[in-house]
Amino acid sequence: KREVECLIKLFDTLVAESSSRFAAAGFDRNMFRDTLHGAFGMTDDMIMDRVFRTFDRDNDSCISVVEWVEGLSVFLRGTLEERIKYCFEVYDLNGDGYISREEMFQMLKNSLLKQPSEEDPDEGIKDLVDIALKKMDYDHDGKLSFMDFEKAVRDENLLLEAFGPCLPDIK
Repeated sequence: KREVECLIKLFDTLVAESSSRFAAAGFDRNMFRDTLHGAFGMTDDMIMDRVFRTFDRDNDSCISVVEWVEGLSVFLRGTLEERIKYCFEVYDLNGDGYISREEMFQMLKNSLLKQPSEEDPDEGIKDLVDIALKKMDYDHDGKLSFMDFEKAVRDENLLLEAFGPCLPDIK
């Protein structure tokens, strides 16, 4: 109860500091990204955008206090099961229930540092996507279903954030 009250207080404080037109209802996308960046050191715009969408359950482009508390509950303290579901949602860019080869490529291209010496950095990323599919695509259909993703993460927990950091670090 105390933690929820603290989260609500924090929400109210952040909303009060905001000059957004959504402030009465909650966080807009920019405010949420500023919070993710400030509090959790997130820098990847694509991932922050996806995190916003997973928090924004009713798709009204505004995070209400309920969405804030429920989202942070999984984000900060979720069980492995909840975090697997959350990460899968973040990575399923088009919401079709699969993480496709193209979605993996897009996220990895976005989250990896470019090496100026590389001839074609896309080749290395394609190789990473192939490795990820070899390791995680249990039904060999060329894309990751939730069941593929869940099994891979249960076998190897480090794969939870395989396509970009979307959870806070330990500290």
